Amino acid sequence: MTRLPLQAVLFDMDGTLVDTERLWWEAVEQVAGRTLTEADRPDVLGRAVEHTADWLAAATGAPAAGLARALHREFADRVRTGIAPRPGALALLDALAREGVPTALVTASPRAVADTVLAALGAHRFAVSVTADDTGRTKPAPDPYLAACRALGVDPVACVAVEDTETGVASAEAAGCAVLAVPSLAPVPAAPGRTLRTSLEGVTVTDLRTLPPHRLRVMTWNVWYGGTKVRDHRAKQLKAITETDVDVVGLQETHGTAARELADALGWYVHEAGDNLGVISRFPVTARLGDPGVGFYGAAGARVRIAEGVEADIWTAHLDYTPYGPYEAAFDALPADDLAAHEGVRLAQLRDALERIDDSGTGGSGTRPVVLVGDFNCPSHLDRTDAPWPVTKAAEAAGFADSYREAHPDPVRDPGHTWSPVHAEHEDGSGRPEPQDRIDYVLHRGGLRVLDSRTYVRGTPRPWPDVEDNAWPSDHAAVITTFVVTEK
Repeated sequence: MTRLPLQAVLFDMDGTLVDTERLWWEAVEQVAGRTLTEADRPDVLGRAVEHTADWLAAATGAPAAGLARALHREFADRVRTGIAPRPGALALLDALAREGVPTALVTASPRAVADTVLAALGAHRFAVSVTADDTGRTKPAPDPYLAACRALGVDPVACVAVEDTETGVASAEAAGCAVLAVPSLAPVPAAPGRTLRTSLEGVTVTDLRTLPPHRLRVMTWNVWYGGTKVRDHRAKQLKAITETDVDVVGLQETHGTAARELADALGWYVHEAGDNLGVISRFPVTARLGDPGVGFYGAAGARVRIAEGVEADIWTAHLDYTPYGPYEAAFDALPADDLAAHEGVRLAQLRDALERIDDSGTGGSGTRPVVLVGDFNCPSHLDRTDAPWPVTKAAEAAGFADSYREAHPDPVRDPGHTWSPVHAEHEDGSGRPEPQDRIDYVLHRGGLRVLDSRTYVRGTPRPWPDVEDNAWPSDHAAVITTFVVTEK
C-alpha cells in the first residue's frame, strides 16, 4: 500500500449533497431586492449567513442582524418546500456505509437548516454533523473540517472532503484533507491534490480511496556487523522489517552482504554502497546516488519511485564513532567547547553527505522529497544543552527537520534513546552506566509531512555479552517514521 487508508469522507451540504445553492441564491436575491450577478458570487456562495448579511448591510445600510434573520427565514422556507438530493449523493452515502467508512456533514449553514436537510437525507447516514453554529469560525477557515475530524477521531490527511465551491475547498484543504470538488453553480479551478468531477453520479468508494496522499514509511537501522552477533540474525531481521510494514530501510553496518540478502529475501529493490551501507526498498530504485565506492563511514542514496510521478531520495549515513561525545561528557567531564571541537570528523563527514545530496538533483530548496537517515554517533542539539552538538545543527541548517522530534517535541518525556538496548553498563567492565542517547535519526526535507515517528526494538534484549539468543539482532534501536508525501 502506498496511499494512506481512507479514514472518513466529509461532505459539504449546500450544492454538494442537496440542490440548495439555487435556493440560497434566490433567498439572497429576495432579501437584497435585486437580481444577483457573477460579481456577487464570492460573497454569496459557500458563505455563512452572517458573512452575506454583513455584505448586504455594507451595500444597503440596513442592520446586519435584521438581514441575517431575513436570510435565515427565506432560505429555511425554500429548503422545507424545495429540497432535492444531488444526483448520486444518496447512492454514494449508502455505499460508504456498506464499506464501513464514516461520514460527516460539514456545512456553513446554521444548525436549524442543517437539521432540516439531515431529516430529508436521513440523519442515520452521518456519524457527525458540524454547522456554522458549532465553531468560532466557519468556511473558508479550516475549523469546521478540523472539528469534524476530531469528533470522528480521524486524521484530516487521511480523509476526503467533498465540496462544490472555492470557499469550501479552501476550508477543507486548509484542514489538510484531500478534496473531491463537484462544482454546482460556480467553477472550481484545478489544483494539486484536488480532484474535479462534474457529478457524484458514478463516484465509487474505490475512487475515493485513491485520493488520500501517498504514504512513505522509512526505517533507519544499524544492524551491528550485519546482525552476526545474534543467532538466526537474518530471519530475525526479516521479521522486524515485515512486522513493522516499512517501505524503505536505510542500513548501516551491513557487513558487506546484509542489504542484498535482505532485499532478495523480501523481493525488494536494493542499492549497496561499499561494505557498510545499503538502502532496501519495496519501491523501484530509479537512481543510485553518491559515491559507489564510499568507505566504511560516509553516505549513500537511492531514488525510489513511490508511484507514477512521485519519487523520493533516501540517503543512509554512518558517521565515525570516535571520539564519542557522550563518553567524554559523562566519563571525562569535558567542557562544552571541547565536546563541540571533537565533533570535527563527524561534521566533515556530514557536510560531505549534504554536498552530495545537493549535487544529486534535489537542490538545496528541496525540489524532490529527501530523507536522510543514519547512525550519526552523536547526540542532537534538540536533546542536550551541554554542548552545541554541531553535526545535527548542520543538518538543520541545510533544511533537514528531525522527524522524531517533530512527533515528540519534549526530550524529557520522550528521550527516544537508540543507544543502546543491549548496553546498560559500559563495556570496559568498570560497572559504570552506559550513557543512553539518541544517535540514530530520520531527517527530512521537501514535500513530506510527519504522521508518526517511533523507536523500535523487538522483544526485550538481554544485555551484552549474553546477546546471541536475542530476538533483536542489533545493539541500536531502529527509528521508524511514517510520512505523507505532500508534493510531487
